[in-house]
Amino acid sequence: MNVKTLLDAVAAGELSPEEALTRLQFSPYQELHHGLTLDTHRQLRTGQGEVVFAQGKTDSQLLQAVSGLAESAPSVLVTRTSQAQSGLLQERFPNGTAWPDSGLFSLGAAIDPNPPWKDEGDVIIVTAGSSDLPVALEALGTGQFYGLSPGLIPDVGVAGLHRITPKLSVLQEAKMLIVVAGMEGALPSVLAGMLGKPTLAVPTSVGYGVSQGGKAALMGMLSSCAPGIAVVNIDNGFGAAVMAAKCLHSFQSKT
Repeated sequence: MNVKTLLDAVAAGELSPEEALTRLQFSPYQELHHGLTLDTHRQLRTGQGEVVFAQGKTDSQLLQAVSGLAESAPSVLVTRTSQAQSGLLQERFPNGTAWPDSGLFSLGAAIDPNPPWKDEGDVIIVTAGSSDLPVALEALGTGQFYGLSPGLIPDVGVAGLHRITPKLSVLQEAKMLIVVAGMEGALPSVLAGMLGKPTLAVPTSVGYGVSQGGKAALMGMLSSCAPGIAVVNIDNGFGAAVMAAKCLHSFQSKT
């Protein structure tokens, strides 16, 4: 039972204040079997509930985590799901939405796994190549889950930079950019030098040899001479979208 439901029950006389207090003493976290301890008050503290990281979890751990969080929150997001985990979650929670290409599963909040996606919005996700799309789609779906209106512009990297020119006017209307690139990771520098928008750079593990699983892109983005770039971890589309949501929701709450 989440806190609002608990308070409603007290107000309606269905639960005594003493019983509510007892439940609140235990509600900040929930210990489950198989080594799971759920942070059920994260939504109250931070505005964003705990997210389930599926990678490395057994089927039992995964299902228990989603079920446990669903009892205390109106919506649950799962990241880094495998194809098998995606199917398992869809079978167990048929009202949820599985998005295998992004590694996401959402329960209680709308995400859109069906292309074509719009190319405009309050946050626009830009990819250097089509190989960067899985990370970009993780950012796109996470942004949707957190109530943003994200757009997606794929495959406009520096190997053919003229492809970005027709999109500059749309990018200029966005509030923030999430730029996803592997190889040498140059695209965030280009866009930050052309547009006056806060830019969240996401290095991906795309690339040959000395790319070293995304380390070259990460170092390039961290070393950018274009100001106004913040860099998240390799392949962390989720982290970029969460940062964008926190920034934009914070700005909106103060206006």
